[in-house]
Amino acid sequence: MNDDTESLDVQTASAQPGSPQRPYDTVLSGGHFIDPAQGLDGAYDIAVLDGRVAAVLPGGASVAARERIDVRGQLVIPGMIDTHAHVFQHVTGRFGLEADLCGVRSGVTTLIDQGGPSCMTLPAFREFVVKPKRSRVFAYLSAYLVGGMEGHFYPALYKPDCLDVEATVKAALANTDIVRGFKAHAELGGFARWGIEVMRQAAEIARRADMPLYIHFGQLWPLPAHGDAGVDPDTILAEVVPLLKEGDILAHPFTRHPGGFVDRHGKVHAVVREALNKGLRIDVGHGSHFSYRMARIALDAGIIPDTLGADMHGYNTAVPAPPGTPDEHSDTEHMFFGKTRFSLASAMTAMLALGLPLEQVVRMVTCRVVDVFGLPRELGTLAPGNPADITVLHDERGRWALSDNEGTQLVGERLLRPAFCLRDGVRHEADASILPVTQAA
Repeated sequence: MNDDTESLDVQTASAQPGSPQRPYDTVLSGGHFIDPAQGLDGAYDIAVLDGRVAAVLPGGASVAARERIDVRGQLVIPGMIDTHAHVFQHVTGRFGLEADLCGVRSGVTTLIDQGGPSCMTLPAFREFVVKPKRSRVFAYLSAYLVGGMEGHFYPALYKPDCLDVEATVKAALANTDIVRGFKAHAELGGFARWGIEVMRQAAEIARRADMPLYIHFGQLWPLPAHGDAGVDPDTILAEVVPLLKEGDILAHPFTRHPGGFVDRHGKVHAVVREALNKGLRIDVGHGSHFSYRMARIALDAGIIPDTLGADMHGYNTAVPAPPGTPDEHSDTEHMFFGKTRFSLASAMTAMLALGLPLEQVVRMVTCRVVDVFGLPRELGTLAPGNPADITVLHDERGRWALSDNEGTQLVGERLLRPAFCLRDGVRHEADASILPVTQAA
């Protein structure tokens, strides 16, 4: 190699990123950028190099880039994180969706599967979901040995004998790169069958592993043939909260089903405030359980969730049942679900329609998730050096008809729709078949 070539190599290697000698790979320019973790809300351009955020630049900055993406009129935020996904496809029967369908193809860069894999099936989850998918995937491990295998139709698989505290703790601690907590259910159908023992074991699992426990509230399973066994759904929350530790997560605060945050008289349980004072967290877990009516009651009482998840799965999302689905379980049989189309972005739209400010809603799907769910600190914010996980949303104004599964309708004046995302700097279009078509009001 001659001296001139060596000199050129040194100059190129030391050139400032964004210069003609060393252009950025991609610059997203002209958008409205919100990154709550950095306190940024305004006109900024995002530069990407080698799959990571190279710089956050003033809007319209003159820099060299191999590709410049015009995102004028769009909202640019750190890659959205779905706190409540069900993506253990095939293994969990109809329940598990294909990860990228509700991940990168819906504008979501990171998914947290809630209770799909168990200590027995976690190796398959790693091999067939975590490794091959374009979306980034973590797991909250099921407290139950069966995991999420068509459990809504077979509640007997979720009784106390079907937990193994020691095995579940060992599996989690051996897989901390993907397991960040545990999932269990505190609901009327289970309490009527076997009382609180399942929750005691689940809380013990979380304590011994020193990880958060994510608890489903609101009735999920139908009552057994003998009825409710005298269980009052309004007592479930108060029974469970004393078992929990700081950092555990209460899910479905806006559920329309008995046993949630709102009692039969339309009042928020006093124990919710006690739980918050104890350091427990709240995740919306939108899904089929979500009720605008209950949300209004809780929000007006000052109960503001920390985070937001879509809670899409094969029972509530407009996807065909996989081959081999038992004939006796029709898509319309279960009393809690209705097929629809939605996404994490449409759950954000619902939060905006309820009056939450945009910055707070963005926080609920980005940096706040990292804090609450124990994800790697480099996620949830686009600080230079972090992975270039970026979501771009259409941000539209008008009047749209929004409705929930109990028939309550609301008019939203701001609509968020995923346009595309970058995951580690690679672009993925938001082309998922499950994305909703919103009707004008």
